[in-house]
Amino acid sequence: MNACARTESALRSISPMKNEAVGAVIMASGLARRFGSNKLLADFGGEPMLCRALAATAGIAPRLVVTRSEEVHRLCTALDVPVLLHALPHRSDTVRLGLSALLRGQPALCGCLFVPGDQPLLRRSTVDGMCAAFAASQEKERDIFRLCAPENGSPFTVGSPVLFGREYFDALLHLPEGKGGGVVLRQHTECVRLFAAGHPAELEDADTPEALQNLLTQEAALKKVLPEAGD
Repeated sequence: MNACARTESALRSISPMKNEAVGAVIMASGLARRFGSNKLLADFGGEPMLCRALAATAGIAPRLVVTRSEEVHRLCTALDVPVLLHALPHRSDTVRLGLSALLRGQPALCGCLFVPGDQPLLRRSTVDGMCAAFAASQEKERDIFRLCAPENGSPFTVGSPVLFGREYFDALLHLPEGKGGGVVLRQHTECVRLFAAGHPAELEDADTPEALQNLLTQEAALKKVLPEAGD
């Protein structure tokens, strides 16, 4: 199947939803050069790491995994999770393909959450809470919600996921080549609203095998204070 046929297949798999404010694009197109292999398929607590992002976003519809990996495509297909397989090189491509696909299925979408596939300690309660806060906003189309966490009393650390209101869709669909949503964040700092994670580890990614092991260690400690962690 060629790339266009795959794209059309992914689009058809996203059924239109009614009364849904937020969609999600799971970013799974990275090359994982620092990791040395496909980190999204690396074992994390007995399952591929990507499954953690799928669990964290299970309450969102529509959602779509965007990937360049045949293996990730097969995994998502087996799990009946909508997935778009492509061969384009840039982060801007992943953003554009994912958002445009969601809008094809749900043209009235009010917001889109962009979720990295490599933050295995991100919890569903955090994602659902961010989406609920966005939905309750009186100016949701102009809002940008960004996950943050304090570190030992220091100023807030900001990270991903990021939820963009509809007003920013056009900019996201026309990002400079190779750039991501950070371009839009920097242009609209006055509209960014921070949403606190339950624990700083939710913002950490697994860019290297060492980072992955560190997150596994943190998960064991996290379960003692946040029982939902790892479930």
